[in-house]
Amino acid sequence: MKSILLPVEHHASSDSALAVAWQAAQAFGATVSAIALRPVHYQVVGAEPIVAVTFPPSEQEDTEALAGAKSRFDAFAKTHPAEQSGAVLDWPIGSPIDDNQIASISRVYDVTVVGRPATSGDGPRMTTLESALFDGGRPILVAPPTAGATFGKKVVISWNQSTESARTVAFGIELLKQAEQVTVLTIEGVTVPGPNGQAMCDYLSHHGINAAELTVPSNGRKPGLAILEEADKLGCDLLLKGAYTQSRIRQMILGGATSQILASTTVPVFMAN
Repeated sequence: MKSILLPVEHHASSDSALAVAWQAAQAFGATVSAIALRPVHYQVVGAEPIVAVTFPPSEQEDTEALAGAKSRFDAFAKTHPAEQSGAVLDWPIGSPIDDNQIASISRVYDVTVVGRPATSGDGPRMTTLESALFDGGRPILVAPPTAGATFGKKVVISWNQSTESARTVAFGIELLKQAEQVTVLTIEGVTVPGPNGQAMCDYLSHHGINAAELTVPSNGRKPGLAILEEADKLGCDLLLKGAYTQSRIRQMILGGATSQILASTTVPVFMAN
C-alpha cells in the first residue's frame, strides 16, 4: 500500500480523515495525495414538462473550495513533515473535483480515504464514499469523526462468508501482515453460504498471519452494532468489512450491517465491494 488518495473539504471532519490517511501512510511508507472536493451541487426538477437543470459550480465556488481545502491540508502538513518511513503528504492536483470524478481518479491509488458520512449537510457525504467504493475498483478506508491513537495494531475482520468479505480481505492482506492481533469475527445468523471463520484463519496462516476465530450470537442486536460492540471488546483499531452483501436499496429500507457501521463506527473501516 504505497499510494493513498484523500479528498479534502473545508470542514472539521477532514482533519480526522487527514489523520487516518497519515497513520496508514506511516505504516507503509506511502504517499498521501490530497485533492480538493467540490461542495454538492443541486439539481432542480420541473414537473410539467419534466426538466432537470443542474447548476454547475461557479469559478468563485471552485476558488473557495480549493482555498478552504488547501488551508486545512497545509495546516496538517506543517506539523507532519515527511518521515524516514517514507510517508509523504502531497497535493498533486490544483483544481477541485466532483464526487463522480473520485471513482476514475481512485483507480490508480491503492486506497481512498473518506470521512464517515455525516447526517447533517456539513460533513462527509455518502455520495463521495459510494463513488469511490462502487466505481473505483479499489478499496476505501472510512475515517471516524475522531482518529484513534493507534491504527492497524488490533485488526478485526467482519466475516460473513460473502464474496465482498473475501475481496476485502484480499485487498487488505498487507494491513493484516503488519497487525499485532487479528480476529476473524462472525456474528451468528447474519452469514451467507461460504467458508466459516476457521477456514479464513487457515487461509491467512498461509500468508504468515496468525488469526483467531471468534463466533458470537447476535443476542437480538442489530448486525452492524453487534460487530462494532464485539470489535470494541477486542480493542480493535481497524475493522475490515465487506460492503453491502445485500443491495443498497434493501439496506436503505430495512437496514443492514454496512449501513449501521457507516452510521456509527468510531474506528477506521477498510471496505471493498
